[in-house]
Amino acid sequence: MTSPAPGTPPVPPGAVLGDVGEDGVLSALLAALPAAGPEVRVGPGDDAAVSTLNGALVSTTDMLVEGEDFLPAWTDPHRLGIKAAAQNLADVHAMGAAPHGMLLTIGAPADTPLSFARELMTGFAEETARGGAQVLGGDLSGGPVVIISVTALGTLTAHPPVLRSGAQPGDAIVLAGTVGRAAAGLDLLLADPDLADTSDPALREPIDVQRSPRPDYAAAARIAGRAHAMIDVSDGLAGDLGRIAAASGITADLDPSALDALAAPLQAAADHLGTGASPRDWVLHGGEDHGFLAAVPAGQVPVGWMRIGTCRAANDGGGVTMAGQPVTGGSFRHFG
Repeated sequence: MTSPAPGTPPVPPGAVLGDVGEDGVLSALLAALPAAGPEVRVGPGDDAAVSTLNGALVSTTDMLVEGEDFLPAWTDPHRLGIKAAAQNLADVHAMGAAPHGMLLTIGAPADTPLSFARELMTGFAEETARGGAQVLGGDLSGGPVVIISVTALGTLTAHPPVLRSGAQPGDAIVLAGTVGRAAAGLDLLLADPDLADTSDPALREPIDVQRSPRPDYAAAARIAGRAHAMIDVSDGLAGDLGRIAAASGITADLDPSALDALAAPLQAAADHLGTGASPRDWVLHGGEDHGFLAAVPAGQVPVGWMRIGTCRAANDGGGVTMAGQPVTGGSFRHFG
């Protein structure tokens, strides 16, 4: 994000992006950011950011597309900004890295309210700070729908990256955060968009996780130097655990009692939706909570993590099982 041109006129109340132009939007977004920390030598406002890194660079990118990843009818820009930051920060933490900086690109129609962009940036900056990083810059563009693209940067200093490929037979499979909540929230909103304003806490919680997940970054940081493998659960527990199993050449065997414990808080949502809703299916196959899955040495389950299974030798071909039986059913995939 470069600085707006000198003499940018004041923003009229109720302005849309087309009223104020790129410079006016930039002024509003930059005003929503906190002051940069000492490691940022040049922050948003020049052709590029300059910052001081300590260690190996970790980078990732992700996007949110209106109509594909969210619907304006049931979200708001502040929560959308939180979600955009969280899904990228979770990937950096899943590598065992410390987040450093975030680059935010926003594409939107000209009739988008300026307040939308400003509130989105406020939520994005809030979650970025919670995840331990700073907003370094980004870009703006027009477009037919809202598209939010984020690049996250992190550093590794004390240990190698935590890959998906390091799980070993005998390791404990552990989880930090939640799984299944965002999927339950999505089904609730698809059934009734008015539930976005529900006061029922049993329904409100999964809806909030769908709209603005809050990963447990501290838990990921605590395990980074000890985990043999780790992944951010963005596409579903079974699917993402399957990625660890495939990369590591092991069988990931889930504990049914642990799955029941994870599913129990979602029973009220299933009861509300009625026939066909399954808390266990949400837990196994629902994404977007951005909990963390890891494989750690048995007996070394850290504070804030829950043991949900065991890594076993892949004598049967590998994959994900539950009490020895193959887990069927997929998780979310684009273009699927």
